Amino acid sequence: MFKYFRLILVCVLLLPGLASAAIEAYEFKDAQMEDDYNQLINELRCLVCQNQNLSGSDADLARDLRRQTHEMLMQGNNPDQVVEYMVARYGDFVLYRPQFQRNTLLLWIGPFFLALIALWLVIRKIRRQQELVKPDDSTMQRAKELLADPLPSDDLPSKKRDN
Repeated sequence: MFKYFRLILVCVLLLPGLASAAIEAYEFKDAQMEDDYNQLINELRCLVCQNQNLSGSDADLARDLRRQTHEMLMQGNNPDQVVEYMVARYGDFVLYRPQFQRNTLLLWIGPFFLALIALWLVIRKIRRQQELVKPDDSTMQRAKELLADPLPSDDLPSKKRDN
């Protein structure tokens, strides 16, 4: 019994050490540089995680890219130069919002094109449902008979007379 207790105690004591993550703390020359850094790591995509930005990823590559971003800003590069470097090295995929270029045209215009097609299909379907169907001959004959027969006088609405 005591043997299992010691094993459980060791596991409980080691568990927090395994779950802890390293916290990165970078120093910046001024608040503007820190804002630029935070904006960049929020706009650049983690290439390993593929659906997270650099600030939200714990992947080793994301840590390296955050460090590289910090170093480039500290060397005097502006945010556009950092983005150009990342795109040159890793391609447009590193950007959450790729630049408007010929090769990214489908990414920018595609959703609008698909929305227009969907709207056209909906309008077409509504118009088809509203098309009048020509009645058959027996229905037309019955309608003509009903219209030709006058209503009996007792079925006519009576008008009130003012006395």
